[in-house]
Amino acid sequence: MDQHDQLAEKFEENRTQLRSVAYRMLGSVNEAEDAVQEAWLRLSRSDVSEVANLSAWLTTVVSRVCLDMLRTRKSRREDPLDIFVPDPIVSPLDPEEEAVRADSVGLAMLVVLETLAPAERLAFVLHDMFALSFDEIAEIVDKSPAATRQLASRARRRVQGVPVSDGDVGRQREVVDAFLAASRSGDFEALLSLLDPDVVLRADAGTTPADPTGPAVSKLVRGALAVVEQALMFTRLAPYSRPALVNGTPGVITVVNGQLLGVMAVTTRNGKITEIDILADIPRLQSLPIRA
Repeated sequence: MDQHDQLAEKFEENRTQLRSVAYRMLGSVNEAEDAVQEAWLRLSRSDVSEVANLSAWLTTVVSRVCLDMLRTRKSRREDPLDIFVPDPIVSPLDPEEEAVRADSVGLAMLVVLETLAPAERLAFVLHDMFALSFDEIAEIVDKSPAATRQLASRARRRVQGVPVSDGDVGRQREVVDAFLAASRSGDFEALLSLLDPDVVLRADAGTTPADPTGPAVSKLVRGALAVVEQALMFTRLAPYSRPALVNGTPGVITVVNGQLLGVMAVTTRNGKITEIDILADIPRLQSLPIRA
């Protein structure tokens, strides 16, 4: 095995970890893959014979790539962040898939991460999610360890209070199934009983409507009554919706004539839905690597 093949083998051993870092940094499946690919290109062009810890080296490289991408994105993004929904990771609702949910990050968390400054996001993700030291992170953001610690602290304050689902996956499934059943029947009272009074619904339809015959619906809705009214508007799509894992948590996908029209992440707490995040941006949905 020559040196190139050895590097490729070591890189593949780290690919899952690098993709996980990049996805949390960027909230985009495709951009995360681009960042990982760029890390490979930099590895293939570098002399790493003296590198003692290749995994740490690769994490540093992909983090720097993501930081550059975030800074560029901040200057070009025009989407209102209060209705922007990051790319979800969708997989079949299968018990074997639930084994990886401990390593997943909820869509509600990614929504809040989108509001952070690039350096804040990097410091929080690398320290709080991947346990890198502030000395290591300081080299990436070109700041002192103390300043880097402050970046993570500011980010942590913003992230506090992010709705997180209960750990009981079975109970989450029950709530999602009940929500689907109530939506299909148009049962106002049943829907209302499933929602937390302060529930938030975030719908990101981009510029293309989920229903090709109707207007795009991007909105932020707060409160159980208002959310129920929105849910009832989409009752006709309920027969085409089915459970799936969305970022490792039971959620819903809507498929019409083989086309994915929506992905809904559901956050539940104490048996009540506290947040609903819907991606109905057709071009973005078509680019997601969703398994059958």
